[in-house]
Amino acid sequence: MSRVAVGGTFNPLHDGHRALLTRAHQLSSGGELLIGITSNEMAGKKYHEVEDWEARRQEVMAFMQDTFGIRPLTVRLDDPFGPTIYEDFDYLVVSPETEPTAHLINTRRAEQGKQPINIELVEYVLAGDGRPISSTRVLRGEIDIHGNLLQHR
Repeated sequence: MSRVAVGGTFNPLHDGHRALLTRAHQLSSGGELLIGITSNEMAGKKYHEVEDWEARRQEVMAFMQDTFGIRPLTVRLDDPFGPTIYEDFDYLVVSPETEPTAHLINTRRAEQGKQPINIELVEYVLAGDGRPISSTRVLRGEIDIHGNLLQHR
């Protein structure tokens, strides 16, 4: 039984996010899964509008409940690290975009004499055009949450 952490803004919740959450669930194998969701303040630094924290949390929880029948622990992230700096986890599930932060987390942990967390990289899920699905692309209307290209008229 593993203790697994994954984090993100999750807005809108797209197939790339679903891949991250699915891998985190697999690795937790009945253990503990902690999902960090960026605070409104942190999410406000994005290049696009982001829904309120509670709305994003509810969407993530609905996906986890509907897909896996679980209600994992969620925390609000006020910084890129959350509890991973001071709490022990077996795995940290990341995308290529967040992988550098995972290495920084392990550097901070080493400075405190803590063991590193195993980093589990989940590659980008690609849209129909072969480019990564991203919230920015969905919100721009280029693709839907599944990566299907949207027709512009």
